[in-house]
Amino acid sequence: MTETNIHYLKPAQVEAMRDAAHEGTFGTRDDAIVTMLYDTGLRRGELAQVNRDMLDLDEGELRIPARIQKDYPNDNSPDPATFRLDRSGDLRTVRTLRAYLDSDSDDALFPSRKSDRMTGKGINDVVKRLAERADVRPYRFDGRGQADDVTAHTLRHSVAWRMLRAEDENTLYDVRNRLRHATILTTERRYDHFQTI
Repeated sequence: MTETNIHYLKPAQVEAMRDAAHEGTFGTRDDAIVTMLYDTGLRRGELAQVNRDMLDLDEGELRIPARIQKDYPNDNSPDPATFRLDRSGDLRTVRTLRAYLDSDSDDALFPSRKSDRMTGKGINDVVKRLAERADVRPYRFDGRGQADDVTAHTLRHSVAWRMLRAEDENTLYDVRNRLRHATILTTERRYDHFQTI
C-alpha cells in the first residue's frame, strides 16, 4: 500500500530555507545542515555522527561507515556508503561546505556548543526553525501542510521528489540507492505516487 501522508518540499522551498539560514547567528552551519540533508538524504541521527574527515571535498564525496547508519549493528547491517555530492550540479553542496568548514576545526562535522557534536534532535530543531522562518508549507499527496510540519525527515522525502520529478532519468532504484532503503519495496511504497504516468 502506497504511503500518501508523506510531507515533501520542492527545490524552491529548500532554497528559501537555505536563504533563511543566513538571517540567523549560525548561518553557514544551518545552510550546511539543510544542504547535506537535502543532497544526501541522510537521516538526522546519521548526519549527527558524520565527522569532517568523512568528507573529501576535492573529490566531492562523503563516505559514511556502517556504524553510523540506521539499524547498525544487526544481521543485516548496511555496507559503508559513498555519496557523490551534488550529483545534479544545482545544489552547491561543496561550495556551501567549504564556506562552513573554514570556520571551525572540530572532529564532528556539526559540533554543538554544549558537547562535541550536535544531536539528531538539534539538527531537527535547526530544520524546523528554518522552515518556520522561511514560511514554507510542505506538500502532501492530498494538499499542503504547515511550516511546523517540516522536519529533517521531510528533507529526506524531498530528495526522492527531487530525483523523480526535478531531475532527469532517475528511477525508483536510483532513489532506493540514494536513501539506502533495505528493499525496493520500501521505496515503492513510499514514493511510487511521486512518479507521473
